[in-house]
Amino acid sequence: MTWDRPPAPFDLLSQIAGDSEIQAIFSERAVIDGWLRTEVALASAQAELGILPRHVRDALAAAADADRIDRERLWDETRVVGYPILPLVRQLDALLPPASRGTTHLGATTQDVMDTGLVLQLTAASDHLIGLLDRIGDLLAQRAVEHVRDIMPGRTHAMHAVPTTFGAKLAGYLDDFTHHRARAIQTRRGVATISLYGAGGTSAAYGEQSQQIRRLAAAELGLEAGDVPWHVSRGRLAEWAQSWILTIGTAARFAREVIDLSRNEIAEVSERQGHHRGASSTMPQKRNPITSETIVGCSIIAGALSAAVARIMEPGHERAAGEWHAEWFVLPTLASLAGASLSGMVDLVTGMQIDADRMRADLDLDHGLIMAEAYMIGLAPAFGRERAHDVVYEAAQTSRSENIGLLDALVRTVPRDQLDAVHSIDPAAYVGEAPHVVETAVAAWTAGKGPVR
Repeated sequence: MTWDRPPAPFDLLSQIAGDSEIQAIFSERAVIDGWLRTEVALASAQAELGILPRHVRDALAAAADADRIDRERLWDETRVVGYPILPLVRQLDALLPPASRGTTHLGATTQDVMDTGLVLQLTAASDHLIGLLDRIGDLLAQRAVEHVRDIMPGRTHAMHAVPTTFGAKLAGYLDDFTHHRARAIQTRRGVATISLYGAGGTSAAYGEQSQQIRRLAAAELGLEAGDVPWHVSRGRLAEWAQSWILTIGTAARFAREVIDLSRNEIAEVSERQGHHRGASSTMPQKRNPITSETIVGCSIIAGALSAAVARIMEPGHERAAGEWHAEWFVLPTLASLAGASLSGMVDLVTGMQIDADRMRADLDLDHGLIMAEAYMIGLAPAFGRERAHDVVYEAAQTSRSENIGLLDALVRTVPRDQLDAVHSIDPAAYVGEAPHVVETAVAAWTAGKGPVR
C-alpha cells in the first residue's frame, strides 16, 4: 500500500521550505499509526490487569499495522460518522482472529484515541524542534563570540543611533532563543499527557481499575497519566501552539534583520552564496535573501493562526462542538511552520556572510552624527546635560545642512578646551556593555541547555 497524499490544494511553501522530519511526524500514515499505538497501549494495560486475555492483546498488536488499514474505506466511512475512530476500530477488529474480536477499544471514546495520538505527534515534533533550537543557539553563540568586537551602527527607527557590535546584536537573539527553548521544554511536558477518560470524562466505562489502566498505557507510550480529564481543557495545547508562534516570530525578526542589512545601500550582512541562489528570472545581478523571505512568510501565517489558537479554548460542557476540528488543521500547520522557520534559521546563521569592514565604514555615512550622544555626554560636565543636548543638536543640524563633520560643526560653538572631552572618543570605545552582553547571553544559553524530558 502506498501513502501518496490524496488530492488537496498544492502547498508551495511546504514544498520549497518544509521540514521533512515534521512532515513525516504529521503524515497520514503517522496519524493512523498514533491511533493504533493508543489502541494497543490500552489493550496492553487491560491485559496486564487481567481485564483482557493476553492473546487478545498479542493479536491486536500484530494486527495494528497502518499498512493493513484500507485508507480509502476509512476516510469514506469517516465522512459518514464524522470522526475516524469507529471506522478504524471496526477495520482493526476484522483483522483479529475470530476468538479475539469484539474486544478492541474497550471503555475508550473517540477523543481518547485521537488526543493521545495527537500528543504522541506533538511530543515527537517538540523533540525535533528543540533539537533545531539547540543548533540555532549554538550557532548564534559561536558567531556572537566571533563578532564581539565588530563595531557597526546601532539603528533605532531604522536610523543610525549609537555604535554597537554585531556580536551584541546576535546576543539579543541568542537570549530570545534561550527563553524559547525553556518554554518549548515546558510546553512539551505539558502536552505529553495521555487522554483515557471515557465518554464524559468520568472513566466509568474503564471500570474500577481505570487509573491503573491509564498509568500502564501511558507508560507504554512514554507519556504522563493525569487523573483530571482534558477533553475540553485545551490550555496545554494552546500553550504549545503559542510557544512555537513566538519562536517563529523571533526567527522572522532575525530574518527581517538580514533582509535589511543585506540591502545594497547597507550591505553589512548577506545570506550564503550559491550558483543561482536567490537569482531572478530577468535581472541577472540579483541575489535575493530567499531563506529570510521564507521565514517571514511562515511567521505571517503563524501570526494569523494565533487567533484560531485562542478559539480552541472555547469548548463547552464535556465535549467540543466544532472547536476541536480547528486543532486538526492549526496544530500540524504550526508545527510545519516552526520546522520550516527553524530549519531556515540554521541555514541562515550557518551561511550568513558578515562584512565587518562595511559595518565600520557605515558608521561614517552621516558625517559622524552617530557619535552625537557620546559628545553630549562628554560635554555634560561643562554644560549640563540639557545645554549639552541643545549644543550638539544645533551642531547636528549644521552638519547636515552644510555637509560637514559633526566635530567640525561643534568647533564653531564649543571652546577648544571643552572639545578635548569629545575629540578623543572613538566609536569602538563607545559600545558600553556590548562585550558583557555577549558574555552574559552565551553563559545563559550554555547554562540553560538542560535535558528535554
